[in-house]
Amino acid sequence: MSEQILILDFGSQYTQLIARRVRELNVYCEIHPFNKIPPITDDIKGVILSGSPSSVREEGSPDVDFSLLRNKVPVLAVCYGAQLMAQKGGGKVLPSEIREYGRAKLAKVDTHDYLMKEITVNSQVWMSHSDTISTLPADFKVIASTPTVAVAAYKIDNEPTYGIQFHPEVTHSLEGKTILRNFVVHICACSQDWTPDIFIESTIASLQDKLQDDKVVLGLSGGVDSSVAAVLIDQAIGKNLHCIFVDNGLLRKNEFQLVLDSYKEMGLNVKGVDAKAKFYHALAGLTDPEQKRKAIGKVFIDVFDEEAEKIQGVRWLAQGTIYPDVIESVSVKGPSATIKSHHNVGGLPAYMNLKVVEPLNSLFKDEVRLVGKTLGIKETIIGRHPFPGPGLAIRILGDITAEKVRTLQEVDDIFITGLKTAGLYDQVWQAGAMLLPIQSVGVMGDERTYEGVVSLRAVTSVDGMTADWSHLPYDFLGDISNEIINKVKGVNRVVYDISSKPPATIEWE
Repeated sequence: MSEQILILDFGSQYTQLIARRVRELNVYCEIHPFNKIPPITDDIKGVILSGSPSSVREEGSPDVDFSLLRNKVPVLAVCYGAQLMAQKGGGKVLPSEIREYGRAKLAKVDTHDYLMKEITVNSQVWMSHSDTISTLPADFKVIASTPTVAVAAYKIDNEPTYGIQFHPEVTHSLEGKTILRNFVVHICACSQDWTPDIFIESTIASLQDKLQDDKVVLGLSGGVDSSVAAVLIDQAIGKNLHCIFVDNGLLRKNEFQLVLDSYKEMGLNVKGVDAKAKFYHALAGLTDPEQKRKAIGKVFIDVFDEEAEKIQGVRWLAQGTIYPDVIESVSVKGPSATIKSHHNVGGLPAYMNLKVVEPLNSLFKDEVRLVGKTLGIKETIIGRHPFPGPGLAIRILGDITAEKVRTLQEVDDIFITGLKTAGLYDQVWQAGAMLLPIQSVGVMGDERTYEGVVSLRAVTSVDGMTADWSHLPYDFLGDISNEIINKVKGVNRVVYDISSKPPATIEWE
């Protein structure tokens, strides 16, 4: 990457959103923990400091040596970062008399300053802090205020260093994109040339240089990430890429053959492996979701190892790891709590003696899709909803049997096909059905039934970090419920999940 913006993370929930907004300007950026600042090289054109759940007044709160940044590159400090810079410069940060959360209006704006160009008086911004800058250092000047926050934004005299106490990256800050554009494009002078075409060109060249004539093995999943990774590597090294697509018996209805056919149409060197029996055997009697995930992971590794050994001279393992996976593996303040294990982080065990190549580990999910479209990959793969690595095993609550899988496959197929037929599929980020470990009383004809319950789940999201339940039409849900109950033996009740993330997760396990 020829130029980039460096984002220092103090633990804010919005840090990834800052990165997304910068990349929307066609400028590459990377997130690094505040305590692991990389060297400020010529390709780093500016630095953005994130907010934080911490207070600068707390002992042991995140700190940074600003001499490493100031007067070397332009700096934009957001919220916590702005308060920290003001405090370390000799100013004062005190608890807000009123906790400043939510919408506010900019009452005063210095539009002569580069950062505030084209920002209007009364522009709405989003505040999220319980401290406020009460006194600025002598060489800091106010460039924006709200009726209750005297220092909404400031600039340090004679240097391109700024602080703002609101969040320009969230959509509630209506002119936030303009502020970020002013900083990134006008103040940092970034050229805005980071596009899917440039990414593809530079990535293929990098892969050719790294892999040379080596053989690479890649486990395809049918999803967009592994598919795009495969096409990039294929364009770099051709038939030296060996793709393996494993049928774990936990895929959607007919998915194994449909996806395998799609890959062969794309010209990929791919082998399909039917390992259903091995996975069902390993899962027999397991009900704990983490145990199920680990069992699936172990069998996958065994199957993958067995197939990889058949390919002589393999030196590399390719993975479709994307940037959020990388960020989440580097915690700002020590390891975070494990909500659930991730099937694609960590790769294969050391005994396989393979080096790892991850061509997508600098991209967000929507960026992967843009690259895939540019590569000409079919919409059926690019637009495919995310599907969990452990497949239907974590959508069947309780133990796994082949019969339960067949039941859920039929339910899922009716739901997903229905979404596509009704023109709703592309409005939903992810959808699926859960088979619950309960039965309920029903009536079919004149007979009493006591059968299974399924929950339908559909969410809207950008990247899966947060999600809201999809407000699907009642008529559609009613039709799908009727079709499931009438056609799927063993199911007599359908419910719809209206939980958002957080507090719920997208999957039930």
